[in-house]
Amino acid sequence: MGRTADQSCPGNAAIGMANNGQTIRLEFSSAFEMLDLVQIVSDAFGRLAGLDEEHLHWISVAIRESVINAIKHGNRSDARKSVFVEFASHPTELVVSVRDQGAGFDPSVLLNPLAPENLLKSSGRGIFFMRNFMDDVSLRRLPEGGMEVRMVKKLPERDDASIVHR
Repeated sequence: MGRTADQSCPGNAAIGMANNGQTIRLEFSSAFEMLDLVQIVSDAFGRLAGLDEEHLHWISVAIRESVINAIKHGNRSDARKSVFVEFASHPTELVVSVRDQGAGFDPSVLLNPLAPENLLKSSGRGIFFMRNFMDDVSLRRLPEGGMEVRMVKKLPERDDASIVHR
């Protein structure tokens, strides 16, 4: 039994699923407790898309980092602001978008986490991880405010014999 976008879940979250079953949208308040929900949906969606355990792990790290950034840096942990996560599966790729309602930032001023002066810093690696674990990452400031991180992972080619019909 699926929930629709207008049915609330505990923790001020809403889950929506498109009619074609290939898109899942999450909306939740800026609370780190929601990371577990995102993790469960990410893992399930990745498995349905045909990803192996190793790819699931690294994609999960990228998504988790993006959601943490949206909560912490984008919305500044303001529970009145929401985080939006959309998972979309296409025949050749998995697309995940994470959006916040904060002031946004200028992606061109990101520090290189591998530079000697940044190696011991406790933050600043999230976008680096996203770019290394996903095939494409784009960051854009939204006209209505906030940032959107769009991450794409190309799916492995599958032959019809490897697809299990349930």
